Amino acid sequence: MSNPWLTVPLTEYEQHMSSVEVQQLGALSDLFAEAIGHCRPLSIAVLGIAGGNGLDHIDSSITARVVGLDLNPQYLEAVRERYSHLPGLELHCVDLSEQYVEFEPVQLVHAALVFEHAGVDCCLENAISMIAPGGNLSVVLQLPTESGQTAVASQFSSIQNLKSHFSLISPAWLRESLAGRGFRLIHQTTRALPAGKGFWTGIFSAPDAHESEMTPRPYA
Repeated sequence: MSNPWLTVPLTEYEQHMSSVEVQQLGALSDLFAEAIGHCRPLSIAVLGIAGGNGLDHIDSSITARVVGLDLNPQYLEAVRERYSHLPGLELHCVDLSEQYVEFEPVQLVHAALVFEHAGVDCCLENAISMIAPGGNLSVVLQLPTESGQTAVASQFSSIQNLKSHFSLISPAWLRESLAGRGFRLIHQTTRALPAGKGFWTGIFSAPDAHESEMTPRPYA
């Protein structure tokens, strides 16, 4: 079955995410800026990069390599056009929920609202494998409302089709899972959103090369 993200035009996604009822596009941009400001990485990988929201926060005098991954080739083409000035820009068309990715690791992997759509099996393994020893993983998860609502109604049918492709991920589960892999939570914050929603952001420090060798990995 075709992934529903392949049928969502970038303009509709960005209009929905920046709408008054949602107001997530700006929040996600701010949280990305917070992550790169905290970590000051020489290299970054952005999972589910969409149209490149937040890339304007990158300081090219610090970050010399930016890797963007998404399963929608039209999104990647938009990033290429919008951010061709970024040095060391690499774009990979891949379904992180089904395909394992290999490239030179980076100092910061940023995954914002990715695991909710791509799951935490193959996608999480991909995220971990991309991090250089001693690097960082920045994750943004959506928090549930008191009513348990997970999605806001959209004027775009393409966005509505994503509802069945979305599952909340518990920050507590993620913290515990990553701790078992030798990761340390070094920063976390929450941010309120319209309609009673919110974001949880966690920045994790990956084990260095020696610690990684010593840390037992769970069976697949």
